[in-house]
Amino acid sequence: MEIIKTSENGVVTLKIDGRIDTTTAPVLEKEIIAAAKEKNAIELDLNEVEYISSAGLRVLLTSHNMMSSRGGMKITGINEDIEEIFEVTGFTDIFDIE
Repeated sequence: MEIIKTSENGVVTLKIDGRIDTTTAPVLEKEIIAAAKEKNAIELDLNEVEYISSAGLRVLLTSHNMMSSRGGMKITGINEDIEEIFEVTGFTDIFDIE
């Protein structure tokens, strides 16, 4: 997994490329926590994510909960496979997805 971080107008964007699984989920979690300390809002660009495990979903959910009391968290660029996982798990009802 590779994470490219950019920041603009109070929003940190994390562009994620690769797999979010039990090995990489803790790395993503650390990046999100660091980004939350930096700015008011977070955008996760999942366009290049090819797989997400339950560990990755847990990180997204806990991050969403953490950011709900701050500037919020938005998810962008999900592909069909990730969108299907989000629909099955009910995450499409929880997350702000564009």
